Order: sequence, then C-alpha cells, then structure tokens
Amino acid sequence: MRTVFISDLHLTEKRPDLTQALFSFIDRECINSDTPTSALYILGDFFEAWIGDDISSPLTEKVKAHLKTITDAKIDLYIMHGNRDFLIGQSFCNDIGAQLIKDGTIIHLDEKPVVLMHGDTLCTQDVQYLAFRDVVRNPSWQHDFLSKPISERLNIAQELRRKSQESAADKSEYIMDIDQRAVEETLSASRCSILIHGHTHRPAVHPLTNPEGGCRYVLGDWDKYGWMIVANDANIKLSKFQITPL
Repeated sequence: MRTVFISDLHLTEKRPDLTQALFSFIDRECINSDTPTSALYILGDFFEAWIGDDISSPLTEKVKAHLKTITDAKIDLYIMHGNRDFLIGQSFCNDIGAQLIKDGTIIHLDEKPVVLMHGDTLCTQDVQYLAFRDVVRNPSWQHDFLSKPISERLNIAQELRRKSQESAADKSEYIMDIDQRAVEETLSASRCSILIHGHTHRPAVHPLTNPEGGCRYVLGDWDKYGWMIVANDANIKLSKFQITPL
C-alpha cells in the first residue's frame, strides 16, 4: 500500500489547469493507481485563499466532489493548514470525509516515525511573517474574522495578500527559506529522522548531516509541474509530472 503526499497547489479560479491536474491526479494516483493507495496527505496551501467554510463557488464544489471520491474509495484523506488556507475548518472536512491534522503531526512509514509540516514555521528568520502568523492563528482573531460579512472578509483577504506580496518583494531568499537549525530542533523534539514539508516551492531531497542521519523531503508547488511524494514501504520518492495548459 502506498501513502501519497502533496502540497502547495494554490487552487484558484484563475488557474483551471491546476484544478484539472488535481482531478487527473486523484484518478491516476489515488483511485486507479497500480499499487493501492492507503492515504493522501495534503500539507497546506491547497487553495490560494480560503476565507471560511461558508463560502461556496463552482471551484470549491467541484473540488469537494472529487476529494470525496477519495474517501468513498476507502482511502484516508488528511488535510493540514498552510499559510494561505489556515481557515479551512471542520465543516469542509466533514463534507469530504477528511481529517484535519495539526502542523507537526507524526506518522509512521514502514514503522519509521516521520514528522509532517507545512514548512512556514521552519522559516525562523522571517520574524515579520511569524508575528503575523501568531495573530491570524489566534482563535479570537479567527472568530472575529469569520463573523464578518463575506464581502468584508474578501476585502480584508485581498488587502492582506497585497501587503504580503509587498513584504515578500523586500525580503531576501535567505530570510524566506528554511532555517537548518529549526529543522534539527524539530526532528530532535519529535524523535524523528524524516521530515516532509512544502511551503518554500523549492522541491528537493536533503540528506541530513546530523549524527542520527535522516532526510528532509520538500514538496514543490504546482505550476508547470505537479509534485508528489510517494512512500511505498521503506521507499520514499519525490517526483513530478507535467501539467497541461488549458
């Protein structure tokens, strides 16, 4: 049985090619894969933006319908918040039969403990973003935001996105990348030697140099290519596939 991981699809009405790529991926890699798939993990930024489970659109309804085919096929589906879709809630997960998991969740692959993260908290040099993250992850802030009319939420989300883009333009790649010390501390605290995450849009496999060994697997964002990690027993492989423009 295979376990599959994806992240950073950034689904939006502006990129129908990504939505179609997701639907093809579900059919090919989950429902009809040559080796049966036991679970799919989505490690954040599944949507480009999410301002509440009460928002409905043709995109969200089509995506939900396709995700439900996964759980209807008795494949476990797990979703983790990213920095773009941290307001995905229990209602959305209930509709598709998925389980919402926390950043830093530990699973076992072939009896080896593996820690799963979105990856944004590993960018410890980006102090400004982490401070913002603390604010918007606060339950009081989220309750207040979700209680606002949809039109007001849309305006707030657009303004936050504009400020985020301006801020990112002024930051160096070093500040926005993973801090190796944070990786080592995370693995030590979780007692794992394998870390799987996304967020940075820099797909790679990084063998660790610490005495315990291990490896950090980084999922890429979906754009010209889609990225996935497939774990089959002890074998963990990062791979990509072409996304066809529409």
